[in-house]
Amino acid sequence: MSSDDIINLVNAVYSDRARTGVDKACNYIFEALSDLAYSARTLALDVGPLSQLRGLKVGEVVLDLGSGGGIDVLLAAEQIGPSGVAVGLDSSEDMIALARQNAKAKGVKPPHVAFAKASLDKELPIESSSVDCVLSNCVVNLLPGDGKSKLMKEVFRVLKPGGRLHLADVVATREIPEDIKSDMTNYVNCVSGAISRDEYQRILQDAAFVDISLTNLAKDLTACCSGTPPRQGCNQSSCGSQKPSTKIAFNPNDFVASYQISAWKPRDPADPVSSTVLKNWWYAYPDVMSIPDAMTAEEVAALIRDPTKSSKKVTVVDVRRNDHAGGHVRGSVQCPAQTFYEDAPELKRTWTPLRWYQDYLNSIENTSSKAYVMAGGIKGWLSKFKGEEDLVDYDS
Repeated sequence: MSSDDIINLVNAVYSDRARTGVDKACNYIFEALSDLAYSARTLALDVGPLSQLRGLKVGEVVLDLGSGGGIDVLLAAEQIGPSGVAVGLDSSEDMIALARQNAKAKGVKPPHVAFAKASLDKELPIESSSVDCVLSNCVVNLLPGDGKSKLMKEVFRVLKPGGRLHLADVVATREIPEDIKSDMTNYVNCVSGAISRDEYQRILQDAAFVDISLTNLAKDLTACCSGTPPRQGCNQSSCGSQKPSTKIAFNPNDFVASYQISAWKPRDPADPVSSTVLKNWWYAYPDVMSIPDAMTAEEVAALIRDPTKSSKKVTVVDVRRNDHAGGHVRGSVQCPAQTFYEDAPELKRTWTPLRWYQDYLNSIENTSSKAYVMAGGIKGWLSKFKGEEDLVDYDS
């Protein structure tokens, strides 16, 4: 299988696990999990725990690679407090949806806690020098080919000077026989893709990390690195070409081990630190599905001036954040785009927030309300109606 085929297979299998649920919260301390949503606990497909979670400081920025159901991000968020930022990246849309659901259940949301879809073998959607600590739990081994080295270079890029990397991963302790290695069931269960300790060290050194340590945790991996093979119908485009499972009985502890891996980015040179984490804030929200119709400025003005239309029937929402005072539609509600997604259900009413709202209306099967985008935006509105006090207002 090609690297792309393997990545697609892994994505399909873990998406399937997100939908069906898999109880593999291996080696986590029970007390740490007791307050989390059941769906987060049962989808901790990891070799954890990441003891470095305890070393996080209030106000830090934490990035979790392959965040799954969100368990490590939610635990990290408790450590860094409301002034910190915890971001999880995962290639599975189903895992991201599940993590967002778990975050909502915990009462946390962007920008404090965010989950975004990303392919870990590509450039990460994270600003350079923006992260204090990068975590990853039983994920790096799943990247085929040069994916591991690419990811480590990306991790180095996004870390602040002096930032740290902490991984819990599966490492090969001896040569894995080809009949075991070629079985895709063993690949998605974190055995076949494991590399040796020496190769791991070399990849980190090539990425310019320092103070590298790799520690064998001597954990029993029988429960974590075994499981049912990928379902034949999970995704024909990615699963259809895989070799059938050989179902060879073997003990994963004979070939791989759970390792705690740490490394640091040098403090010098002291590159400028980014105050934002995600390259685009909307990455933290679901992709929009709707394409609302446009309404001209004249049509909006006619609705506002219609005495039969109350504010309960027609609402103009201004999603700008910083330039509302420069002029806006009189009577409009200001709701910055960055907060619109969470506020949409309470509002009952740029382009992306509007489409989110129409998605929301569709999700609750509301056909009595409809979202429109005002053609020309506020600039077009001001150019047509400047000076008409019943249509234009300015913050005093």
